[in-house]
Amino acid sequence: MVKVSDLPEFDLAEQLKTDKDIATYMAMVLEDGDTDEFIRAVGYVAKAKGMTQIANSTGLGRESLYKTLKSGAKPQFDTIKKVVEALGCHLSVVTH
Repeated sequence: MVKVSDLPEFDLAEQLKTDKDIATYMAMVLEDGDTDEFIRAVGYVAKAKGMTQIANSTGLGRESLYKTLKSGAKPQFDTIKKVVEALGCHLSVVTH
């Protein structure tokens, strides 16, 4: 019998290999409307793209970026917008 501790650790960032994967994932999370989950999703994508690169692009320190994107964080919209843009994405509003 396999124990949970024997299983490899799942890292969502490793699954986000293409820009299409990233866009699809972020759109799904954003559509769900859970702010905390969206912030976590931005964190996974930043990790997939390279946290150091995103930190440099946004002007935020790497540690600060990790704190900003952790569960329960309450970052300002401007910060999230900078990170999303550094990821090569943008936020938009559409009617439905």
